[in-house]
Amino acid sequence: MNAPRHYAVIGAGWAGCAAAVTLCAAGHRVSLFESARTLGGRARRVDADERVLDNGQHILLGAYTACLKLMKQVGVAPSAALLRLPLQMRYPLEAGADGMDFAAPRLPAPLHVAVALLRAKGLPREDKMALARFSTTARWMGWQLHQDCSVAELLERYEQTPRIIRLMWHPLCIAALNTPPERASAQVFLNVLRDSLGARRAASDMLIPRVDLSALLPEAAAAYLEKHGGLAHAGTAVARLLPGADGAWRLEDRQGENLGEFAGVTIATGPDAAAQLLDGLDGLRDAYDMAPLRALTHEAITTCYLQYDAGVRLAQPFYALADDPARQAWGQFVFDRGQLGGDAGLLAVVVSAAGHAIADGHAALEQGIVRQLANDFGRQDLSNPQWRKLITEKRATFSCAPGLQRPTNDGLPPGLALAGDYVAGDYPNYPATLEGAVRSGTAAALLLAS
Repeated sequence: MNAPRHYAVIGAGWAGCAAAVTLCAAGHRVSLFESARTLGGRARRVDADERVLDNGQHILLGAYTACLKLMKQVGVAPSAALLRLPLQMRYPLEAGADGMDFAAPRLPAPLHVAVALLRAKGLPREDKMALARFSTTARWMGWQLHQDCSVAELLERYEQTPRIIRLMWHPLCIAALNTPPERASAQVFLNVLRDSLGARRAASDMLIPRVDLSALLPEAAAAYLEKHGGLAHAGTAVARLLPGADGAWRLEDRQGENLGEFAGVTIATGPDAAAQLLDGLDGLRDAYDMAPLRALTHEAITTCYLQYDAGVRLAQPFYALADDPARQAWGQFVFDRGQLGGDAGLLAVVVSAAGHAIADGHAALEQGIVRQLANDFGRQDLSNPQWRKLITEKRATFSCAPGLQRPTNDGLPPGLALAGDYVAGDYPNYPATLEGAVRSGTAAALLLAS
């Protein structure tokens, strides 16, 4: 990288934090601007009724090497901050609910998946053979498609059974891409499977945060910046991006106040905010294609928090749930936050691609989830939570459609770079995940200061 210079990063989500830390670690001075009071962007802490929650429950994977490296770099120990569990898809079967129990042992890959299949409960031989056929064929193809299609089309092509689709592939697709299989990119889904199921055994491990999402990385990243001469400015919205003197860039807030001049700027906001900042630059439309930035659509994620008596505890830290809109059973995963460092008796139920689920209002969604838990677990004590809170992130992720054309950094003026899970780069496209955000932020920083 160049001699030390002063750079700005707009947006303190995980992409912005990755860009800021990468620049700072190279000896540059960094100013990180975040419009919200809490750092983390679309993966942040939320304080509600004296409880510490998150704006969405997350699962990371052992394959998220960029995330894990960044955490260690800023002083967060993944072994303490994350609960590491082997790959599993375990449904509550105690009350006779329809589901399966699939859990991989700690054996070398791909033996761990083979043994998990042999031991799996609730899967007839036909379903086990279908799952094995998918994994074998995908490996043989190198996890690559000649032409992208929907995940639903891919599963049909691989002759997956309705049951294995409903209990395995549908929830995995929803969890990874936050896009229904009928309109989710098969190639991006295969990219995730390649880096987890197709890699070493630990890559497929599921990592569940034990701390709130702001503490998991963003706050430690801000402390890292301050320790190395930079600064994170929470509650400061950047409204304008203007050319400065000698190739520098000047930032202004909503009141028109000058926030400083910088050798370069990483725009690590959502696509709409990025488009607004770039719109103000004269001559950019002739050099940079804004269409992919404007064409992105979004998917919602809802998390339903339910507080029960402190003695209420699930047998495992988390379960998969069989969602069924016909009975208003919208939950896809449930987490026992009491086993993850949170309040005892607090459960978090995740509804990904939640657009239809929230259509009838919060009350109906909450009631449906409460009934779902009580019925699926066969526990009357889950029928009457003491407190409930629904948090919906309406633009949680971009819709990861087949053949999606993502924005790039090609054509941007010198000293500007885009970062975000939606930005294409010199790495395999990932869905809107924390890993995709960190990879993009790191790449943007390297591009900016090269």
